[in-house]
Order: sequence, then C-alpha cells, then structure tokens
Amino acid sequence: MICRALVIWSHKGSAPHRATDVGWAHGTMVNGDRQKIMCRYCQKIILGGGISRLKQHLAGERGNIAPCEKVPDDVKTHIQKHLGFKVLEKLKKQKITEDLKNSLQKARDEGNDGILHKIASRRSDSHKKAKEVDDKSSKKRGAQNTAVGDAPPVQTKMSLKFPFQENVVQADMSVAKFFYIAGIPFSSVNSFYFQKMVDSITAIGPGYKVPSYHSLRGNLLKKCLTETGDFCKEVRKSWDEAGCTIMVDRWINKVGHAMISFYAYSLKGTVFLSSVDASGYENSSEGLSNLFDSIIQEVGPRNVVNFLTDATPSHRAAARFLMNKYQTFFSCICANHCIELILNAIAEMDEVKDIMAKMKKICQVAYNNVWILNSLREKTEGKEVFQHAATEFVAKFSTLLNMVALKEPLQQVFISTSWEQPVLSEQKLGSEVIDILLDLQFWSSCSRIMKVIKPLLAVLHQVDGEERPSMGYFYDSMEKAGKGIISAFDNKESDYHPYLDVIDKVREELHSPLHFAAYYLNPSVYYNSGFVITNVIHKSLLDCIETLETNLLSQDNITRQKSFYEDAVGDFSRPVAIRGRETLSPATWWSLYASDYPDLQRFAIRILSQTCTIMTSQKILFKNEYIQIKYTNKLEIERMKDLTFVRYNLHFLQRHSATSSGSKTSMRNEYDPMCFDGLHSAAVDWLENPGSLELENNSWRNLVLPGDADPTKNNGGDVDDNNLSDEVESNNSSQDSDDTDDSG
Repeated sequence: MICRALVIWSHKGSAPHRATDVGWAHGTMVNGDRQKIMCRYCQKIILGGGISRLKQHLAGERGNIAPCEKVPDDVKTHIQKHLGFKVLEKLKKQKITEDLKNSLQKARDEGNDGILHKIASRRSDSHKKAKEVDDKSSKKRGAQNTAVGDAPPVQTKMSLKFPFQENVVQADMSVAKFFYIAGIPFSSVNSFYFQKMVDSITAIGPGYKVPSYHSLRGNLLKKCLTETGDFCKEVRKSWDEAGCTIMVDRWINKVGHAMISFYAYSLKGTVFLSSVDASGYENSSEGLSNLFDSIIQEVGPRNVVNFLTDATPSHRAAARFLMNKYQTFFSCICANHCIELILNAIAEMDEVKDIMAKMKKICQVAYNNVWILNSLREKTEGKEVFQHAATEFVAKFSTLLNMVALKEPLQQVFISTSWEQPVLSEQKLGSEVIDILLDLQFWSSCSRIMKVIKPLLAVLHQVDGEERPSMGYFYDSMEKAGKGIISAFDNKESDYHPYLDVIDKVREELHSPLHFAAYYLNPSVYYNSGFVITNVIHKSLLDCIETLETNLLSQDNITRQKSFYEDAVGDFSRPVAIRGRETLSPATWWSLYASDYPDLQRFAIRILSQTCTIMTSQKILFKNEYIQIKYTNKLEIERMKDLTFVRYNLHFLQRHSATSSGSKTSMRNEYDPMCFDGLHSAAVDWLENPGSLELENNSWRNLVLPGDADPTKNNGGDVDDNNLSDEVESNNSSQDSDDTDDSG
C-alpha cells in the first residue's frame, strides 16, 4: 500500500514546486493551475477545491465531488487514513444509522422481540468504538432551564442504548396523548414537517426542552416569516418575465362563512397572498371587483396573465369586469370546476341518478358495519371502495370506478355462504344491497357510465399535476377525452351523443383564448400530424397577442416570427429540439430553442407557464379554523395574518423543494375514509349511518384500520393519489395508443 504511493510519488513532475501533500502523488495540475487537477486513475478534471477536493475524490467522500471508481483499494485506504479516518467514520455511521432505522421499523411493524435484541446488541457493539457523547449543549440548556426553576436534564444509560419495544410504545403513546389533548387533526402526521420535527428532537437527544408558548408566538414565528418571505421574494422575481396566474380559491369554513384565499402560481412556485372572509359581499359583483382589484394591484397588472376563478356568477362577473378594465390579462374558469360541472350534469341523467342512489346504499352499509368492512379490507388488501376527493361528483364517480374494480370482493363479502351476520341480511337495507350486487343491469349501467367518466377523470389527472404548468395541455386533454368517449361506445352516435351534448354545453363556457393559444404553442401538439389550425385557434392567438403584448412593434414581430415556428426552421429544426418536443415541458422547450425570436419566445413562455386549475391550492387538505377567529385587537390581527402567511407558504415552499428535487410528494397520504377531521372532502353523506341498521358488537374497536389491512397500500386522499390513479394512468395509455402523447 505504502509502496504503491511511493512509486507514484516518483513521477511527481507535474506537482507544484515544493509540494509535500501526499495527494499530489495521485493527480497532476492542468496548465500549471493548482485549482485544476486531473486524477491519475479516472482522468477526471477537478475544478476548484485544490488538492483537498482530489483527496475527497480518491477517498470516496461524497458531498462535494463524485468518488473515483478506478482508484486502487490500497491507495484509497491510504488517503482515507491520511484524512484522519473522517471518511471511514462518516460512512460507517451512515450505514449503522440506516441499518438501525430499517430494523426498528421492521420490529415496530412485526413486534419481533428477537430482532430488537439483535439490533440492540449491534448498537451496543458500535458504541464501544464510538466517542463519548458530548453533553456540552445539554449542560448549557440545563443551566438555562435551572435559571427559570427547572432541574438540568439527566442523561440516562438508556439514552445510549437502542430503544426496546416498550420504549417505542411509550414514545408512540406520548405522541398520541399530545394529539388527543390538543385536538390536533390526525391528518397532521402526514405533514413533512411532523417527521422532520421528530428527527430534529431525536438528533439532540434527552434533555431537549420544547419552545415556550411565547417563543412560538414571537421569535420563532418571526424567523419563519422571514424564511417564507424570502421564498416569496424569489418567486416574485420570475413574474416580470414569465408572468403569473392569480388563483381565487373559494371555500366555506366550519361556521358557514364564505372564505376566499388568493394565490399566485408561476414556474418558480406557488405563493399564498392573503385570505379574507367574504361573507358580507359574496354575492356582490361590485364588492368582489374591489377585492380582486386590490390583489391585482399587489401583484402588478403587467405581471398577471391569467385570473382564475370558479364558475360562481358573482366571481365570474367581477373577473370579467377587471379583465375589460385592464385589457392586459385573461379571466378563466378553473378546469377542475368545469369538470365538476360536467359530472354534475351527467349525474342528473335518469340512468346515472338511479345508479348513484344504489351506490350510496352500498357504501352506507359497508362503512357502518365492522364485519363487512373488515372482510372487504382483507379481500382487497386494504383498498377502499369510497374515494375521497375535493369535490362532490369527482368523489362519487371515482367511487363508481373503485366499486367496479372491486366488484368480485364486494359480491364475495355480501353474498358469501359464510355470512356471519344474518341479522343484517334479514333487514330491509341489507337485503336491498344484496339484490343490487346481484343485479346484472346495475353492473352493466356502471360499465356504461365508466366509458364517459374515465376519460374525464383522466383530464383531471393530466391538468392537476405539479411537475409542469397545465395550460399547454388542457384543451388537448379535453379533445382526447371526447375522442375516447366516442371510441368507447364503438362510434355509435345514439349511445355517446347524450353525454357529449352535456359536455359540449359546459365547454362553451369553459375555454378561453389562452387555452387555444397554449394548444397551438405546445410543440408536442402542434407538430402532431393530426393538428389543424381552426378559425377559433387563429382568432384566439391574435387575441392573446393584442392583450398580453401592449408594445405594437412586438406585436408585429410575434405575428411575423410565428411562421418560423410553424415551418420548424432555424433552431426549431435541430434534432435535439425535435426530440425535446415530447420530453420537455412546452415553456422549457421555448426557452431553449426560440432565442432567435425574443418577442415570440417571451410571448410563448408567458402563456405556457400558467396553470388552468385551482386544485393546486385546494390540496392543502386541512384548513386551521383558529386562523379564522375574529379578533378586535390590532396587534393580534396582524399576528394572525402573519401566521396564515407562514402556514400556507411553508406548505408551498416544501412542495416546491420536493418537486425541484424530483420527489413525488412532500407529504404522506394516509387517510381513513371515515375520518373527516382536518380532511377536505365531499360526498361524505355516502358514509353516514342510514339509521335502519340494528347490529350487535358493531364497534370501531373491532375495526381493522386501513393501515393495518396492508401497510404498503395507500388508502384515501385525493383522486390522483390512490386506487383511482392506476385506472387513470391506464386510460391515458389507451388513449395515447391512438393519439400522440402530449406529455412534456
């Protein structure tokens, strides 16, 4: 090992004059630059960091540079020792921590005492070689606590040992008791910050004292306000070039007041602006216009591209008034709200209304009977029949899809020869449910309705994603949905026409010039052989040019330059640009390949960077009611506003970080369909007790919870997050086999 290092050292001609560091035996300067070194083994050129960075490269220390994969083992070990064992200790500690974490979770799930003892033994062995725990910080905190009357924390021997099963249970009980006594929604455990909090406390160890009441209301809130404020400032910087969408999120709180929350969506992330109680002028277009106008002024009229509301008449009227007033942005209806209106209209059709009534009975019986629900969860491996969603008819029709998918388990449970509750089967409602599940016409009608619903829910899945702006995909998704419905009915007009007629009536109020222009500017759509520029698309494009670009010269440039895009010339014709049509988001594609046409480039990016759905904001599933309490004290009103600002923007900050890093989600998604505490959901009447069931021993204490049925399954949550997601993806795939995929 040492010999090899000495042999290599003999060739140190390219090392700096009088260099003595052992690292120079394994690297050479490039052009005499000490900050530009080439590894002798893998020929990687290391820029910056000097010889220290090279040694990290050879020793395999991750973080600042990738490890060398060609360095001989003896050289690698020699460099590691030279670094004072830091790398070895760090890697060893990481491996031990990961092993302990995985083993603890396994033991916790299985209750295996043998595994726990084995882990404890391993933990004990590792501590024999570890340094003594540095309790300097604990003593400091203890001294502070003593000053206010608390005894300094005592570090017990147990703190150095692996927690046995009884310690895990004790910790779980402490968390549970805190939730129960504080009345915290159970869904709060899904928050990214909950586990992060626990990990931070664990890292400190025994003796940690939680922040005081005044710290939470004071200094810590100020720090979080600064953190979220900095995030919002960074996001706002992007508005000048790419613009933003103002989202008007209307919701009803627990006391029946109409609340409106305002958000600004952009490529750099979504930020919360403000929230107001609009009960006093909810139906007043004039009052809403003044409120909306104040938000536009806060954001800056020139930064607004899209003003997004639901289809409430007063909201639409106020938004249109402001659109005509400024004439620099467009007002659109939320895509998810439009889909909800379509589903609502379909639900009013006689055949569908009858099916819905029967589905409701099935859900009410299943979710109010312990034996049935336990049996269902066992046979379906934890999958749920009822589907939570943010809107009523998305929840109901998603439940229909789940019910068809779980047809066999449903029939097995309700019509089993081992029926364990004859009392239920003899009751009227129980007998009715059995008849429904045996009715071939019921299942035939469900399958027929599915042909319409699956393409529409696929649209929701397409436009409600967080990875890319949805504006460039919405119109195309609706076109594909229509084609998918026609194809599902084998092109029989008499079968599909009643449904498409309902859809078309809503679509007339739905689409904005922005949707058509984004459809045209999406390269994955435009360069598709089936794309045709209709008169509506052409006029919508001109409307957007005149509205979004006030400079007359720039308008002329955009009108002239768009022919280069249409003919795919210049950089638009590069092979990498052609490949990128399908792999890049439309806005990213334009930013890369349209630099020769700056006016057209900016115009396209501003349109394609917008969203067409407010569902992004509604995915904050729990709204803290204490934030909405009326205060008369001026200082406390200001504090509550800051608390609201921090709460929402912490959510958006974490979600933006997760999306940027490639994580699918920043929150766990575990919910019980029967628990509505802190969960924003609709159609909950389908789970209500029908009032006619008289059963014995029917207690939740005997219920198998979703997580207990199969911990690997995800139950409840939004429409695109569990049982339905596979159905939607399957539907997308089947459509894409006939139509060019427009994903970016």
